[in-house]
This record gives sequence, C-alpha cells and structure tokens, in this order.
Amino acid sequence: MERALQFGPGSVQPDVRKLSEMREVIYDMDWLKTAPDMDLYYMYRDLALSRNDRSLMLDNHLRFDITVIPPGKLGSEYVKTAGHYHPCVPGTCCTYPEVYEVLRGMAHYLLQKCVDGRIVDVAMIEAGEGDHVLIPPGYGHVTINPSNKELKMSNWVSREFSSLYEPYKKCGGGAYFELTDGRLIRNGRCDHIPDIRFLKPASISKIGLNKGKEMYGLVRDIGKLEFLNKPQDYDLLWEEALSDRNAVKPGTPAR
Repeated sequence: MERALQFGPGSVQPDVRKLSEMREVIYDMDWLKTAPDMDLYYMYRDLALSRNDRSLMLDNHLRFDITVIPPGKLGSEYVKTAGHYHPCVPGTCCTYPEVYEVLRGMAHYLLQKCVDGRIVDVAMIEAGEGDHVLIPPGYGHVTINPSNKELKMSNWVSREFSSLYEPYKKCGGGAYFELTDGRLIRNGRCDHIPDIRFLKPASISKIGLNKGKEMYGLVRDIGKLEFLNKPQDYDLLWEEALSDRNAVKPGTPAR
C-alpha cells in the first residue's frame, strides 16, 4: 500500500515500524510465535511546509513529525508504538519533553516515570481529535490506538537528541498492556508498578496550544515552543500537565 504523505508542495515517504522491531514489547507471546511480520505504524519525520519554516525550525532546534497508526491488534493487545524515553538536556538532570496533537482518531497515551530503575508513576491520557498532550520531563510513553479507526497525530520535539527505546525492550514493554477486551494488565517484568491514573488532556492554551487549532501553526510563533529545549525553566507547566486536577474515571470520553 502506498503510504506517502502529502505535506506542502511534495510527498514524504515514512519510516516504517514493523512487528519484527517490537518483538520484545508484545504482551501476547503465543500469538507472536506464529504472527507474520507486518507494518504497524508510519513515521513522517522532520516535516516543513516551506523553506522558511524549515529555517525557523533549524534555528530553534526543533522538529515537527506526523505518525499514523492504522487500527489493528497484536493478538489480544491493541496496536501501539514501541515506547521510548528521552535523554537529559546537557548540563541538567531534566529530560527533553514532547508535545502531541491528535489530528484524527483516538489515542491513549500511557506515560510512566522511572526513578533509580523503579517506576513511580503511571498515567493514561485519552485524547481525541484536536486535543494536545504534553509528555513531561522524566516520563517515557507508549501511544495506543484503541479504536477501529486510523490514528493520525503530530508532535513537536527538540531535534537535539535521539529517543531511548532500550528501557522498554529491557522490561518487555510498558508498565501496563491495554487488551482488546478492555483490561489493563500490569507488566509482570516490572517491579512495584503503581496503580494507573486516568487523566484528561491538560489545558495548555497559555503556550499557544488551543484545542482544535493545529499546532503546526506555532512555527509562526516559535518562541512559544522554547519549553521543548529548556524544560528546566518550566516547572509549573509540567506540574499542570499530569495534575490530579485532570483526573477522570476510566472510560470517560476525551473532551
């Protein structure tokens, strides 16, 4: 199937994440034994609509990506991303953050914070079209497509680092697995996993992220994305992102 993305004047070919690259993080090992290799999702990295936009992104050390996750099942589990952490900003103990927007479909963002090799917080944020989700410093994340529709999402992130996938592979996946029967199963290879918190997307209009307004447009006000390269200066933003003030009951629809 042709998977080129039309973005601006040209089309972009994706990097493809295949099942064979994610064998270590799959829950349903019986299914995996006989499952053929297949495409799971498509990553369109470092996108820009114009030369001027690209110049602004390069000058501000930022990158804009789009990821498309078709509906599917990994045996008894919903299709998901591989999961990754980010490294620390040089000279600090603060890891690089990220911000996502759901362009189409529904997403479950499963976030987890690890301190000294132990998971100390797990949160799931359900986001629908037009919602924005911040991944604060210190948190790794997996994105799950829990629906029968294609999930298309964009993200802004610093271009100064490479993501860290090994911690998820080492632990056999994230802290929880989301199964197609609605259950969330703790990962038995992780010790002392805390109860999962269910949150709605935080209101982050103060940094220019307004629901329903595509965040690519921030390239015209790119200073608002400074937090992606200087997260150590934005403690209040990170407190709001995963605050219990955003708590919801499991299964509450995204607003």
